[in-house]
Amino acid sequence: MLSTFGSSRARKIRSVRAGVIGIAAASALVLAGCSGESAAQSPPPSTTTPAVTTTTAAPTTAPPITTTEVPLPPPPPPAEPPPTVEPQTTYAAIGGAYYFSSPDGLFQCGIVPLASRTEAGCQGTTTPVPPRPDDCMINWGNGIRVTNDGPAAFMCAGGVVYTSGGESIDPPLAVGATIAEAGFTCTSAENGISCVDDATGHGFRIAADSNEIY
Repeated sequence: MLSTFGSSRARKIRSVRAGVIGIAAASALVLAGCSGESAAQSPPPSTTTPAVTTTTAAPTTAPPITTTEVPLPPPPPPAEPPPTVEPQTTYAAIGGAYYFSSPDGLFQCGIVPLASRTEAGCQGTTTPVPPRPDDCMINWGNGIRVTNDGPAAFMCAGGVVYTSGGESIDPPLAVGATIAEAGFTCTSAENGISCVDDATGHGFRIAADSNEIY
């Protein structure tokens, strides 16, 4: 009787143990399945927006414009006016003669004492000119002269007679100026050069576009 009861109790204990073990095994399987399911799932996509890097350039500041005032140079001194040419009224005698030119430089003139006579004359191109005389075989009408032994007349000459021989023509006789030497008076005027024999009153006036003898 006791043996049968012990056997039955032993069986119940084993049955309970087996159930407990089965429940434990089942629980282990469920946990393993859940764990595997969890491992199999992929992580959710990231929703993080990448940060945008914004670079702001530093404002460019132009350097300040520096202005330097340059002092103006002093004004030039006022130009001195050219010296006023005073009319030349006296001329030194060269070999006893006095040589000069007209203000425009077109005529060369002189008062010249010679061995046989004294004369005053001017040489240069003038118009009108009378016909050439038969006894003139050289240049004719290139000037007028007056001597102390007769009236004024056109010249027949081969070259320049009334010159001091310098490299340039002799000084001009300014308009309004007069040379009175050796008994002759020569005067410069707007209408030409005039020379007259003081003793006889004979003389001439000569210019580029007109002339007269008396």
